[in-house]
Amino acid sequence: MRRDQLRTHKDLDVWNKAMELAGEVYSITRQLPREEIYGLTLQTRRSAISIPSNIAEGAARHSKKEFIQFLYVALGSVAELETQLMLATRMGFISDSGVFNRIERVRKMLLGLLRFLKREPITHNASPITS
Repeated sequence: MRRDQLRTHKDLDVWNKAMELAGEVYSITRQLPREEIYGLTLQTRRSAISIPSNIAEGAARHSKKEFIQFLYVALGSVAELETQLMLATRMGFISDSGVFNRIERVRKMLLGLLRFLKREPITHNASPITS
């Protein structure tokens, strides 16, 4: 899809992959012990939800600078999610189901989008997706 065809965050491949990842994290965290429901389970799910949420919120802003800022927040949530799942793996709560490959894919997609946006001239009063 070309840049001029993008209309909302739902048109972004990275948002779609992040949504898939969040759904997978919900499935994975069902394996965590019941006593982790308010600890690791909740925190891991929040990190996963934060990724597509920040992509969407940033894309809805009216400046590229704000969009970039929200993408960096999403990138931070990727690192947080990876850390939490690594801890759950080390503690023997879950096994490596390939989720780390999907996390890395989302990270690379975010970095690619950031590189692309930083190369584009910043314009005001235009949607960062359609400008």
